[in-house]
Amino acid sequence: MVFTTRFAGGQAGRDTINGFQAELRRLGVTQKHSRPNHPTTCGKVERFHQTLKKWLKAKPQQPHTVAELQTLCDTFLAYYNSRRPHRSLNRQTPMAAYQARPKATPTGSTPEPQPRVRRDIIDSDGKLTLRHAGRLHHIGVGRTHARTPILMLINGRDIRIIHAHTGELIRELTLNPAVDYQTRGVRKPRPKPS
Repeated sequence: MVFTTRFAGGQAGRDTINGFQAELRRLGVTQKHSRPNHPTTCGKVERFHQTLKKWLKAKPQQPHTVAELQTLCDTFLAYYNSRRPHRSLNRQTPMAAYQARPKATPTGSTPEPQPRVRRDIIDSDGKLTLRHAGRLHHIGVGRTHARTPILMLINGRDIRIIHAHTGELIRELTLNPAVDYQTRGVRKPRPKPS
């Protein structure tokens, strides 16, 4: 409950947040949780905490202030990340393993998206699905086009949906990666009958 009120139920349900959650939101940090009552999902973090506690306990001079504790923690982190070899990293330090990977350093430019063509059929609800950056998105086309064979011209986030037989442009959109369902647009309210 210190970290989230999400599982509280009752009065403090999903819409209520505590001080910790409010501070994370203020800082723009997305909070992620492991499954409750499953400590194995946090195994690496738990093992790190165990190693830190053993290292701190073995120090002959124990800290008496928060500043002294912070100094010891900073010393431990430098040791843990750059001098202590890890079995899981083939006896490398985390710093050496991180720096050895080509993804660890910026390349300076982002690669151009590769255009692609996909053949598909619009489902009976008038939608298509598309995986972008490892996430599945649903694109609304409209029930009037249900079961229509189409070509999707995909260039990064720019998408064109074309009727496979007539060549008619059915829909053109720029994919919003933050939204799972890409709607057709704003629906106009129906006029009230007089």
